[in-house]
Order: sequence, then C-alpha cells, then structure tokens
Amino acid sequence: MHLPADSHVHSEWSWDTGGPASDAAGRMERTCARAVAIGLPAVIFTEHLDLDDAWRTGVEDLMPHQRHLLDEDGYLRPPALDMAGYLDCVERCRHLFPELRILTGVEFGQPHLFDEQATNFDLTVLDRVNGSLHTLPIGEGRSEPNTLFRLWPPDEVIRAYLDEIPRMVAGSDAFAVFSHIDYAVRAWPSAEVGPFDPRRFEDGFRVAMRVIADSGRALEMNTRRLRPWIPQWWCEEGGRAVTFGSDAHLPEALADNFPKAMAMVEQFGFRPGRRPEHFWTR
Repeated sequence: MHLPADSHVHSEWSWDTGGPASDAAGRMERTCARAVAIGLPAVIFTEHLDLDDAWRTGVEDLMPHQRHLLDEDGYLRPPALDMAGYLDCVERCRHLFPELRILTGVEFGQPHLFDEQATNFDLTVLDRVNGSLHTLPIGEGRSEPNTLFRLWPPDEVIRAYLDEIPRMVAGSDAFAVFSHIDYAVRAWPSAEVGPFDPRRFEDGFRVAMRVIADSGRALEMNTRRLRPWIPQWWCEEGGRAVTFGSDAHLPEALADNFPKAMAMVEQFGFRPGRRPEHFWTR
C-alpha cells in the first residue's frame, strides 16, 4: 500500500508544541525519522500561523507547556511563527533525509480575519496553506470551542462554528485546504449531554461543505478520529478533492489511521494523484 503525504503536521516551530527552545526542540527531525521508518513518502509541516493578538481561554483548556502563554486576564497570546527559522530547519531536514519529500506549509488560523496581516509573510513560497477555524466570536473577543462549551449550550457552539465557515471561505483566498471541519466536535461534552450525533447538525455541515466545494478547495480528512459521514456528505455536496492530515504534534502520531482513511474515501470515488502530496480527487 502506497501512503499519501501527511499534509497536516506540526513540529517545534508551532507555538502549541512548546517552541524551538523547549523540550520539543528537534521534533521536526524526529518526525522525519519516523516518516522514513513507517514508509511515509512525504510530509508537509504546516506550522501554526496565528495572527490573533489573543483569545479568551481557561487554564483547564491548555496543556501544561502552553500555560505560560496565558495572561492574568485569561487571554492566550500565541507567539509569532519564526518563518525564517522554520524554513532553515526544513532545509536541514531535507539534507538529513534525502529519501523523504519534505514540503513546507502553514496552518493559517482564521484567515478571513487576518488576510491583510498575512501579507507580512510570503505565503506563495510555501507548498501548502491549510485554513483552520479555531475560534469563534464571543462579545468583543473570541474563544475556542472547548471554552465555549462551558459558556453556551452545546448545540449553539456547533451551529456557531458551522455558521462561521462560509464567512471564512468568502473572506480569504489564502488557503487551499479546509482543515478539520469537525474541530468543534472534538470538545463535545459527551459526559454531560451524551455522544455527538452528526445527524442533528447535518444541514449545517452540508451547507458548509457545499460552500467549500464551490470555492474549489479541498477538504482535509483529519485522521485524529475517523468520521465516515464526512467524506460521504462531502462527496454528495460536490466536493472534488481531499487531503489526509494526522494533525500530529508528536512524531508517534504521524499518519495515524491513514490506511483506514484511504479505504474510507475510496468508497466515494476519490483516487490518488501522481505525487504523494497531490490531492486525491474524483
């Protein structure tokens, strides 16, 4: 079985791993070694490009190595991506692992809000730009879904997330792939309200997928948790392209569940491109 590229991978250059000066140092190199060991032909390092000044969160929503970024008013302030340092690290890894295709990229958070600020970075030099919706408006600020689930009824969080997707698609041309459309679902409070039932939100997911498909973008099959209804509805709403992304922040998570994800999308007519990093299309 020929694996596709893992198109959503983080290293020490993403702020939520701890940063290059932390215990995460060297994670890109270790991830490349892991890729070679498992026979992965290509990896795209999509480091976080978060241009928000801050968003409200709680200490319980953060990993221990992230908590120093939380200010006394409860706002997380992500540091800027060191693009030059990141690109230098990619070049070093290319020399160390010539048998592995190592591509560059970013995971651009809320691109519809920060397209203008992103002109400070030359995103055209990157091989891939994934677009992600991580925060939603609340009052005059923004918060992640895991925080909002403590403040709003759960259904309201999911519907707000789905309503924001068309605004993100219409508001930015910077990204080619919409990442983890199930991002808000990850924090669904199952212990309090029971398992997540996608059928209750089917109309909202389908509208969001249709907008993404109509824009010509690909939808990421995020393999952290496989959800068969995502490729089915994506296909039925006109989606023509997918990518595979583990969202790995640790080398051990690289390409998690890829064989199952590949089999899942093949059922709906998606086939690989000529190169491992190319979109699967139908």
